[in-house]
Amino acid sequence: MPFVGGHPVLDFVNTVAWRLDPARTADRVQGPQEWVHWAAATGMLTADRAEALLRAETADSTTEAATEALVGLRATLSSVLDALVDDEKPPAGAWEALRQALVLARADATLPPGFPLQWQPGTDRLDDLRHALALRTEDLLSDDRLSRIRRCAGPGCGWFFLDRSRSGTRRWCSSTDCGNRDRAKRHYTRTRQHG
Repeated sequence: MPFVGGHPVLDFVNTVAWRLDPARTADRVQGPQEWVHWAAATGMLTADRAEALLRAETADSTTEAATEALVGLRATLSSVLDALVDDEKPPAGAWEALRQALVLARADATLPPGFPLQWQPGTDRLDDLRHALALRTEDLLSDDRLSRIRRCAGPGCGWFFLDRSRSGTRRWCSSTDCGNRDRAKRHYTRTRQHG
């Protein structure tokens, strides 16, 4: 799975491909084991912690609830980020759900005895991944990166990314994917008009 967001929270939301095209929408990460593998691939879990978590997680109601909560957080963040890039106020329900996720994350995290002063979620349960993502969301939406969050201009794509281009004009999740599609479409249109 490609990581084009430039931040784990954006890549988390991007686990739904073709988010804005209902006919093509695909959930790329399903089930607790896939979420653990995803967290390890993004660097949110070390390989050792991921392996320990995979051994510890079983298909019980706690794991199912944790998986549903992760998917719920992803939907919440999708709504909040859509509002952000559209320069709109986030939907009240999504904003409240994000607030609640932060309250739960802090309640379950620890504050280290030294610097940097930063909440530290655990890494022993699948719920800890949700808490870590909530805390990383707070970090992302609280600094100057906020103004650099973009949504891919590719029709139906909907993936988010941090625009780190010097000019601040990046349009696509990937120039080799949605960018190529756009260039091919424009080329086809031009040749049809002149042909």
